[in-house]
Amino acid sequence: MRTAWLLNALLSALFAGATAVIAKLGLSQINSDLATLVRTIFVLAFLATAYFLARPLGLSSNATPYAADLSDLTIRTTALLALSALTTALSWLFYYRALQSGPVASVAAIDKGSLLITVALSVVLLGEQAGMRVFAGAALVTAGLLLMTIRA
Repeated sequence: MRTAWLLNALLSALFAGATAVIAKLGLSQINSDLATLVRTIFVLAFLATAYFLARPLGLSSNATPYAADLSDLTIRTTALLALSALTTALSWLFYYRALQSGPVASVAAIDKGSLLITVALSVVLLGEQAGMRVFAGAALVTAGLLLMTIRA
């Protein structure tokens, strides 16, 4: 099912790209921290709805063999998800602060630089392999970030 993850990744990129522009429009007359809070409330509502409605309809993700019941959460899993939520919240706070005063294309480009951190952490913490293609891609991403954000 290689195409399933690829399709999901492409849809993620599509919605993430639209998110930046829509967020910039929504930040025109509101404090960025309040905007992040309001956005988060809506995200929670949308995700809870998707989770609780999709499962009975058979529409939930079947990408893993793991059970999908709330009772299956362990302390370790919950702690890691809480840590992930903390890093997400911090990312969103700083992203919205940057969007409020910066050019959306530059802010989004720098934000996508998180790919470089993801690659490094996946190698160090997860033991994933990163060959020359990955390092070449990371170098190209870095070059692209510099081209998009450094003013001549």
